[in-house]
Amino acid sequence: QVPLVESGGGLVQPGGSLRLSCVASGFTFSNYGMGWFRQAPGKAREFVSTIYWSGSTSFYADSVKGRFTISRDNANNTVYLQMNSLKPEDTAVYYCAADRSGRGNSWPTTYNYWGQGTQVTVSS
Repeated sequence: QVPLVESGGGLVQPGGSLRLSCVASGFTFSNYGMGWFRQAPGKAREFVSTIYWSGSTSFYADSVKGRFTISRDNANNTVYLQMNSLKPEDTAVYYCAADRSGRGNSWPTTYNYWGQGTQVTVSS
């Protein structure tokens, strides 16, 4: 059973919006911090955003601050990433990840579970 499954990616024009979803299973989602990362071709995986287990605290990479919003629904084991004002440089495969510490952070090596990724392409 795949612990995290992302969806919502696709092709969008610059300035457009997408909402990514990540559904968790097989672990107690409400105890885990959740993060979103992305990886463009030929580049390292980079941090996008993270949210604490309670949803009370979230952090963003400077490159997406003010444009992206992370949220979670613990009743439905789902974390979201609302992406607005998309730019071509946002093009990447987006991954969600779960951190059993409950907090989440910007270091991918500290996460315990990963999804398979969803492609986001921003192009006219």
